[in-house]
Amino acid sequence: MPASMKRAFACLLTSALLFAGHVFAQGTRADYERAERVLNGSLADLVVDGSVAPNWIRQSSRFWYLKRTGQEKQFVLVDAERNTRGPAFDHEKLAAALSAATGRTYKATALPFNAFQFTGAGQSIEFDIAPSHYSCDLAAWRCESRGAARGGAFGGRGGGRGGRGGDEAEGPPRLPGQSPDGVWVAFTRDNNLWVRSVVAGQQIQLTTDGTELQPYATGWPNLGDLVREATGTGGSTPSTAGTMVSWSPDSSKIETFRLDMRTAPPAYALEVSPPNRFLPLAYSYHYAYPSAPVLPTASWLIFNVKTGKRVDVDAPPEEILYGGGELAQWFRNSREIHFRHIDRGYSRIRFMAADAETGKARTIIDEKSEDYVEASKFQTRLVNDGEEIVYSSERDGWNHLYLLDGKTGAVKNRITKGEWPVRSIDRVDEKERVVYFSAGGKEPGEDPYLRHDYRVGFDGLGLKLLTPENADHAVAYSPDGKYMVDTYSRVDLPPVSVLRRAADGSVAMELEKTDISRLVATGWKQPERFKAKGRDGKTDVYGVLWRPTNFDPSRKYSVIEQIYSGPQSFFAPDTFAAFRNASQVFAELGFVAVQIDGMGTDGRSHAFHAVAWKDLGDGGLPDHIAALKQLAEKYPYIDLSRVGIWGHSAGGYNSTNAMLTHPEFYKVAVSSAGNHDHRLDKAGWVEQWMSYPAGKWYEEQSNITLAPKLQGKLFLAVGDVDDNVTPVSTMKLAAALVQAGKDFDFLIMPNAAHGFGGDPYFQRRRWDFFVKNLLGVTPPEGYKITPRPPETN
Repeated sequence: MPASMKRAFACLLTSALLFAGHVFAQGTRADYERAERVLNGSLADLVVDGSVAPNWIRQSSRFWYLKRTGQEKQFVLVDAERNTRGPAFDHEKLAAALSAATGRTYKATALPFNAFQFTGAGQSIEFDIAPSHYSCDLAAWRCESRGAARGGAFGGRGGGRGGRGGDEAEGPPRLPGQSPDGVWVAFTRDNNLWVRSVVAGQQIQLTTDGTELQPYATGWPNLGDLVREATGTGGSTPSTAGTMVSWSPDSSKIETFRLDMRTAPPAYALEVSPPNRFLPLAYSYHYAYPSAPVLPTASWLIFNVKTGKRVDVDAPPEEILYGGGELAQWFRNSREIHFRHIDRGYSRIRFMAADAETGKARTIIDEKSEDYVEASKFQTRLVNDGEEIVYSSERDGWNHLYLLDGKTGAVKNRITKGEWPVRSIDRVDEKERVVYFSAGGKEPGEDPYLRHDYRVGFDGLGLKLLTPENADHAVAYSPDGKYMVDTYSRVDLPPVSVLRRAADGSVAMELEKTDISRLVATGWKQPERFKAKGRDGKTDVYGVLWRPTNFDPSRKYSVIEQIYSGPQSFFAPDTFAAFRNASQVFAELGFVAVQIDGMGTDGRSHAFHAVAWKDLGDGGLPDHIAALKQLAEKYPYIDLSRVGIWGHSAGGYNSTNAMLTHPEFYKVAVSSAGNHDHRLDKAGWVEQWMSYPAGKWYEEQSNITLAPKLQGKLFLAVGDVDDNVTPVSTMKLAAALVQAGKDFDFLIMPNAAHGFGGDPYFQRRRWDFFVKNLLGVTPPEGYKITPRPPETN
């Protein structure tokens, strides 16, 4: 063999061996690189997504949606009545016109906006390209700037990947706080409420006694607002942006509230290294602690714009459990408002109405429970301006619909019943006396978390399944009620979007079908949705299992569990979106990854859910452990001697708590932004599940109390200006661990609010911790995750 051939063969053999090492090793640089590609969204870029989020055009059956094909996109227009589908406009001509107007070059497949509105009877469109607002004539193909960007409908990131809703009618742009007739704009100045005439420019001051601690028509500023103001940084929109008012339909009155923050418990934060400043910044702000005996309140008020008359609503002030006040809604007659009143501890929620002239209030629905009334399930839809109410309640142990007398609150009849829960009220047709709703668990033999849509008469008769495919259905009804866009998928079924007739669910048109051929060609392993028995050996629990792309069933894999057991929802994916879940990233590092919904999470019966009542420390962990043991019996490659767990926010609490209460099973945890003691978290979330006043169970379930029980490897992380869960919670846990003499890793993310979980530095540190402590491998030295470039349009 010639020397040159020998050298080539040697190189080839060496490359093959290196490749084999990359395939079968775990926690190597090659695994990090593959995980990073998944992290940065490359999997989603390989999929031609078939999800459709419709943007309905006024009160019609016409809508547009944004179609994405990898990095390219197209706006599609559908006319359901005419059964037509095509480009919303000529993308090539618009790109040319926009390039000429801005002096920048745009491609037809990458227009610099994701949301727009038709104007001028559909002959033009308007959209934002920050910092400007543009209008383009679709006949003359001429674009021009119309001043500053307007945000709202123009600044959205349209064309989302499915989800309920998206059925708000497109209409003329409005200013914040503008009345329905367009004549008035409400605004605040020096903590008082004003209105300004758009036509005459006249300004009327409606209140004069507003103060910083008792302002009108505004929520209290949270820590994030204060940080943005002090540092001049952008980012997410302030939670209290704008004036909070609700206009009567006839534009004659304003409903709002007045906060009283004089009793607000103080909270503190220190930003050690703020941008463009050497010295630290200290912040004092308001926070609603569950342990606080008195919280800020909001009192409902009504103002007559023309006369200036003020009406104080005769109802108990609403205790503010988190953030600002809650606005009431108007009856169509403009003579009454309606609102809900939540008692602390959530054992009672009232649906109330008040006369706009006298302020006299009355209770229509008074829902009470021995444990809790879940606010998200307390749904009401007024019929014939409040003559009747379609209402959802768990009063029989399952969330179902009832028809009530709108004046007395008496139940006229049940609308739905059975051992399955209604998940949402999607539409109410007053004329036909029909309600459209979604539910899970009604179809025999199906995963109970999969949603289907139904229609049924107010009398409970004529129940009809509208979305029959065995999948999770995300629907959006047209404003005229004739059609619905339905995107359905499962973990093992890529999204399909169709246009259906709302009357019977029949398919009028197929809109999009997901193409995953390029994804499959990479060797991608499809996640597996599984069912197992929970702690009692009887109750079914569900989860998802992810395997690495280079999966080898002959090897042993340690387990990383992603956890978030907040009772407000359920979290293990039940749709095809599982393919881009964060757990896939950890699988690529050389693990098998799981996420499980145990008892105490939502989506099932009240009994399944109420496991969390006064026991957030349970976290469904006994169900998770039971399910993982069953998985290991089925799949011998799962190594339960090495189980790690991670979570953020409530998941940060869960992951640390798992280490402290089940040390025989969970050996390594990474916990970020955790609410480690529920006495230090926001009342609006905690009191829903842990009750009020705070009893001994609060202290017993605190990770701070349990800190001496730590046995495994724990990594804590927190942002120094966390604007959701006070950093004090993590700091106090660290202090307790130090006091107990426990070793742990601790990272403070500078200038970081609550959502730092995606920060590249923190991500890499989390990977390293699991690779080192679960795999026993030294992480690649000096590895840096490159941030994905932000989407600019």
